[in-house]
Amino acid sequence: MEEQPRTRKRPKPGERREQILQALASMLEKPGSDRITTAALAANLSVSEAALYRHFASKAQMFEGLIDFIEQTVFGLVQQVAGREGEPLECTPEDGARRAARIVALLLQFAERNPGMVRVLVGDALLLEHDRLQARMNQFFDRIESTLRQCLRPAAGALGSSTPTVDAQVAASVLMSFVQGRLQRYVRTGFRRQPTEHLDASLAMLI
Repeated sequence: MEEQPRTRKRPKPGERREQILQALASMLEKPGSDRITTAALAANLSVSEAALYRHFASKAQMFEGLIDFIEQTVFGLVQQVAGREGEPLECTPEDGARRAARIVALLLQFAERNPGMVRVLVGDALLLEHDRLQARMNQFFDRIESTLRQCLRPAAGALGSSTPTVDAQVAASVLMSFVQGRLQRYVRTGFRRQPTEHLDASLAMLI
């Protein structure tokens, strides 16, 4: 019997878009990689640049797709720990400290599992891209810090502080500096130094 010619399977709706974002994230995982061009991304996928632009109007939109994934994943996990943003957080000082530690841990664990995304988080991959991308990442960290402050305020009040809100803000700022330092080190070492290295001992010193 004659072999029938193989027909190329067409991707399902949305599948090609997902493939483009996965390829971009994968290319970002290469330590020391240069700024990624649409030509390099298209070559990685074995498609034309025109095929990319059928799914994204610009490379900035591709990075926005990665940021959407980061926000949806991380904030979904944070919500499970601390509740919905803006809702009053009623907990004991001990509960608040544990929640803050858990939020820091889940953020660093996410980074460890998604090294390409870390270059977006720290802004390394966003250099020379549209300013609004870095602005979104700044807002991302501001939201995380706000949630940490909300978690840590009961502990500051329990210590008899006359300015528990200020003290909680300082503590949240220290934790965010720790997180961002770990993320920067992860990228700087070519993803060799894990963000969660000695995490429990580090958090015990900070909280």
